[in-house]
Order: sequence, then C-alpha cells, then structure tokens
Amino acid sequence: MANVIGVAFKKAGKVYSFDTGRFSVEKGQLVVVETSRGLELGEVVSPARELPDGELTQPLRGIVRLGTEQDLERVEQNKAREVEAFGIAEQRIAAHGLEMKLVSVEYTFDHSKIVFYFTADGRVDFRELVKDLASIFKMRIELRQIGVRDEAKMIGGLGACGRSICCASFLGDFEPVSIKMAKEQNLLLNPTKISGLCGRLMCCLKYEQAGYEDAYRRVPKAGKDVMTPDGRGTVTQIKAIRERVTVRVSLPDQSTELRDYRFDELEPAKPLTPEELEARRRRAEEIERLAEARAEARAQRAAVQKPRPPKPPRQSMENYELRDADAAEPERTPPPEREARPPRPPRGQGQRQQGEKGERQPLRQGGGNRPPRPQGNRERQPGPGPRLQGTAPQGGGGEQ
Repeated sequence: MANVIGVAFKKAGKVYSFDTGRFSVEKGQLVVVETSRGLELGEVVSPARELPDGELTQPLRGIVRLGTEQDLERVEQNKAREVEAFGIAEQRIAAHGLEMKLVSVEYTFDHSKIVFYFTADGRVDFRELVKDLASIFKMRIELRQIGVRDEAKMIGGLGACGRSICCASFLGDFEPVSIKMAKEQNLLLNPTKISGLCGRLMCCLKYEQAGYEDAYRRVPKAGKDVMTPDGRGTVTQIKAIRERVTVRVSLPDQSTELRDYRFDELEPAKPLTPEELEARRRRAEEIERLAEARAEARAQRAAVQKPRPPKPPRQSMENYELRDADAAEPERTPPPEREARPPRPPRGQGQRQQGEKGERQPLRQGGGNRPPRPQGNRERQPGPGPRLQGTAPQGGGGEQ
C-alpha cells in the first residue's frame, strides 16, 4: 500500500501520481517533484489516497519539497523567457528554410532544457537548427513534433458553443471519436458542423454517446417489427433523447400510418400468422404491379412524344473557307425611285376639303376645324333630365 496524490503541471493537463512520503499535502497546494525532465513545480489536483501495489504505475516517484513564493516567481520569469525564445526560434527557422510551424516554447523549472513544440506535414530534418539554437541559448534543446489536436490544446480558443474549447479547459487526455457517433446521434454529417478548431471531430461527441447506446439497447433497431397499442408495426426512427419511437402501423383498411410511442409502450413482435403472411404477400405484389404499370405508362408517353432532332455538330474554324477580298461582288439593282410628295403645310395653317365640290376653306388659327363656341347664355340640349339654364363663367367673353 502507498499513499498517492495526483499532480498536474498544466491547466487541463494530464494528472500524474506521486508518493507523498513524509509530506502531508492537501488539494490545491504546490509541490516540487522529480520527473523524467528534472524538477517540476505542480499543483495537487486529487487528495491523498491509499492504493494497492498492483494498481500503482512503476516507478512511483516522490515529492521533493513543498512549493514556495520563490518558486512561483521563477515560473513567471520562465514565461517571460519563453516569449523571447519563441521570437528567436522563428527567425532561425525562417533562416534555415524549414517547412515547420512553431507552436509553443517551454522552459523546464530547473533551467536544464528548453522544449520547442512545432507542427509539420511530414518529417523535418532539424539537426542544423538544433545546433544553431544550442549555440544561442547555451542549454539543452529539444524539438518535439505534435499533432493538430495538441496544437489546439496549447493555443486554446472558442468553440462553436461559444465557450472555451474542452481540451484547453478540463480534458486531460484525448478520447477516440468516430463518425459512427455522429450518425448514431442523428447529426448532420457536415464537416463544418461536427469539426472543432483543430479540424478533427469534436470531442463533445463522446459525452452523450453512452446515453445513446443505452437507448438503442432498450428498443429494436429501425426496420424491425414491434407490437404497439394500435397493433403491429415497423420501427422507422428512434428518438433517443426523447425516448420515443416512430412506428409505421398497419391499419384494418390495409393502409399504414406513422405514429410515435414511448419505449415502454412497445413489445417484441409475435410471429406472423399465415393470414398475415398472405396479406403481406398480396400487398407486396400489388405494390409491384403498380410500379410496373407506372413504368409502362412512362415508356408509352416517351414513345408518343416526337423526339427532338439532334443538333448539328459544331464546325471548327478550320472548316470555314476564307473569303477572297478581291473577288468581284455581283451587281445589285438599285430600288425604283419614288415620286416626290408635296411638302405638308405647317400645323395650324393647313386646309381641309369641305362640301361636295371639293372647296377648301382656311382653318381657324390654332388648328382644328371645330365651330366657335357660342358666347353668353346658352341652353343645354334636352336630355334625360330637366332642362337647365346656366351662365358662362367669368372671363369667358360673354355678357356679365
């Protein structure tokens, strides 16, 4: 038996087990422990507990000492140095012409080594780069290639939900996620909808997968027959979140209807009787006959319709003969000359024929041949109503 605590060195980082030894520590305290990279300052995230020797990960290291304020100041100094080292490393990568993207730089707590994390499409020969960086920093240099998921975990960001991405917030390890989970959860298989910032499937698909698997175990699969309160039916859709099932129920009039039922309302289907088998066979034959009749009708309509003539093939420019510009063009006969028409008089000064003998009278000035309007009092023509007498308005030229 050993007294073991869980220590994390980064926010949402992996938790490692260490032996408390002679120290009494609580959750949230800082401790300095011995790791494969040297001394590291970590935070206790799980309280001490006793574990049997069979469950321990060997070799189990112990606590060196408790953390102090000077240790925190040293960590802050290391962060300032990491920013400076990041800029220098980017300049040296560009000078060597390497196709790699620098993601993060990390100083170890005891200044024994600098770790550079980068991403690349393939293998990169960075031996000359390591020698160059070692001559600048005078320390051990380690270059570690990481994947896109680790890159998103280090950089962080906001997900589609509007919150900080899970891997940078609380996830310690990446769990496997497959496209099968998205299908079972009835999600739209759109890469932009089910992918995270890293371009891989979102880790949150794993959260509800256990609930969906439990729901699918309690009901038959889609396409299976079940017994409902309304009779026999076939499962068409399973709504796991609502715990309801959509069933195509057979009605007494040989028609079908889609209805929703709860999980507890369904029972396993009983074997079909000979009468039910015969009814299904007849219905299947009827559906097949209808399909054949529709196909035959479509073929007849297509035969009656007059087919369109095929379009002539398009000729290339090489098939056209160039026209000789010097060739004589055929003479064209000029159109017959038209008789000249007399000019039309200006508007308002023309003449119009009147009478039987064709006498012409000058028109009134201003155009038109209407007779002048009577002045003064005038009587309206008799109509369907009573005869009215009126007086011309002022300014009309009549007697006032």
